[in-house]
Amino acid sequence: MPSNGLSGGLFGVHGAALEVRSQRMGVLASNIANASTPGFKAQDVDFRKALASVEQSGSTSITSALQYRVPSQPSLDGNTVELSTEQTAFAENAVAYQTTLSFLNGRIGQITRALKGE
Repeated sequence: MPSNGLSGGLFGVHGAALEVRSQRMGVLASNIANASTPGFKAQDVDFRKALASVEQSGSTSITSALQYRVPSQPSLDGNTVELSTEQTAFAENAVAYQTTLSFLNGRIGQITRALKGE
């Protein structure tokens, strides 16, 4: 496994998870922004697949883990964004992102204290 600073080492899987969650937030935000764009196809990220890809390849690209959403009620204009689904996914991802970030901040604090000899 390549050493890319995102996985392994001091931060474990959390560095890679933060990167995937950040990119997923962008995908979900794009879905929300295009909720009224005719023909727009909503996408989401398969988190496990993206995380495995980032860890194995050392790349920060999640394109292999992008999937189109299948809407429960497709619109007549071909748009597959369901705003409530996207907003829920965005909120859940934001909480997970913040949790991962808090963990990493705590880890950095531990390392800083250790280096200072506290």
